[in-house]
Amino acid sequence: MTYAYLRQVPGCKSLLSQQRSIVSFALGRGLEIDKEVVEYSGMNRPIEERRQFEEFIHSMGEGDNLVVDEIWTLSSRVEELVKIIGCTISRKIALYIADKGVLITKETPLEHVVPMINEVRESGRKRRGGVGRPKGSKSHSKFDAMQPDILKGLKEGRSVSSIARELGVSRSSLKDYIESRDLKSLAQNRFLQIGRPIGGESGAENGLLICPFEREERKTDN
Repeated sequence: MTYAYLRQVPGCKSLLSQQRSIVSFALGRGLEIDKEVVEYSGMNRPIEERRQFEEFIHSMGEGDNLVVDEIWTLSSRVEELVKIIGCTISRKIALYIADKGVLITKETPLEHVVPMINEVRESGRKRRGGVGRPKGSKSHSKFDAMQPDILKGLKEGRSVSSIARELGVSRSSLKDYIESRDLKSLAQNRFLQIGRPIGGESGAENGLLICPFEREERKTDN
């Protein structure tokens, strides 16, 4: 099974940008994405509070592939990143980092992995010092916390006016947000929300979305 993992973090690279990068990389590698998984969480949320992410990683096993756009999407904490990579290696999961064109397995030379981890460490220092934002990022918006509901409404084919009324926000402001994040394109993908996102850091959501291919397969089997 090949999974594409995306992470929505306020002020960081958009889901659509991550998705495009992963799809392009997968095509070049001859990988067929079976499932797309999206997590909503704050940049500094510790792994202990990302229960669904842990469950997702632990649900994978030998022979599975995990594709991410950039390595920071797994974690922005170096010590956690090392543990996650160790987990994928021990479970014999092939971890692909699309922007670097790197495959991480137990055979991967350390010199291919260490520079990426150092980049995460340096990015953390810059954030603490208030220096810049990741390339391709968007500034934080009050609508970020509403994004699951916005995507759900767009997925259902509802108008921007209808969604704005339900959320109690300005139609014009919501329209600008949808266009700036290209959410209509993202909503065309087959995402299914599991559970209900819970409040997260800086207005972020901490939930998990997963496309319903497995559920459809079960229906077919029945």
